[in-house]
Amino acid sequence: MKIGVIGLGRMGGNIVRRLMKAGHSCVVYDANATAGQAPAGEGAVAAASVPDLVNALGESPRTVWVMLPAGKITEEMIAQLGGLMRSGDAIIDGGNTNFKDDVRRARELKSKGIHYLDVGTSGGVWGLSRGYCLMIGGDAETVKHLDPIFSTLAPGLGTIERTDGRDKLDPRAERGYIHAGPVGAGHFVKMIHNGIEYGMMQAFAEGFDIMKSRASQKLPADERYDLNLADIAEVWRRGSVVTSWLLDLTASALAKDAHLEHFSGNVEDSGEGRWTIEAAIEEAVPADVLAASLFVRFRSRQQHTFAEKVLSAMRLGFGGHVEAPKK
Repeated sequence: MKIGVIGLGRMGGNIVRRLMKAGHSCVVYDANATAGQAPAGEGAVAAASVPDLVNALGESPRTVWVMLPAGKITEEMIAQLGGLMRSGDAIIDGGNTNFKDDVRRARELKSKGIHYLDVGTSGGVWGLSRGYCLMIGGDAETVKHLDPIFSTLAPGLGTIERTDGRDKLDPRAERGYIHAGPVGAGHFVKMIHNGIEYGMMQAFAEGFDIMKSRASQKLPADERYDLNLADIAEVWRRGSVVTSWLLDLTASALAKDAHLEHFSGNVEDSGEGRWTIEAAIEEAVPADVLAASLFVRFRSRQQHTFAEKVLSAMRLGFGGHVEAPKK
């Protein structure tokens, strides 16, 4: 298929590369012209402007995937595309937009006959090789039409053991992507995914901090343990019930720097954690762990512990998130 991609940052550029490796044609644009040079050198068509990108896609139905940070920049881009595209075309927001914004945008674009899909995209900087876990919101017909794009980006069956009892269920889930529901559902599911991610990361971070602190001089001498955290992280990767990609990233970071001295522990939040707690409040659903993990990130910007350094190491590992400078 032919698709336009706007935003060639940490994930957008690799989304283009994964699509082209499978034979799809990509027209790309980034406000930073330099960002478009690499994909263009690998076979993509680099557009000089957003109107040029839309025109280069040819006749309708055309599809444009927007991969920009949530907020004003995405809002303005989708509004611009809404003025350039025609009935039957489709706009995909693959960033981390608030699902309520998706519902509003889809309503506005529907009057022009333009389809809108929200695609929660997980995979970070490893997506090119591992594939992206996709949570899709929108109308079923458009999702089906764009299945070649989604199936290419998704990881596929891989080597993960199949789940018993899934024979009669949607096979797309096993391949790493789902049609979650109508517009907004994809980003809602991704939002909860990221809220859970906060809690899982916090649990690992606190556990390693407790083990590190066991060598404290304040404890009785015969109860102090100078534990090798890199070895513990590694052995937990091998058959433990807490095995996960987050643990893999923690083990890798500790193997390179046992004290994580290159991290300050100033941990940002990207928005989804806050929105998850807001949704929990709207639904009157208790979310103690997720709420606590969010507030720890706020606290980390005032005082830093080893636990926050572990959080920073994991964020860098899966998403390339570099710590924000101290204010």
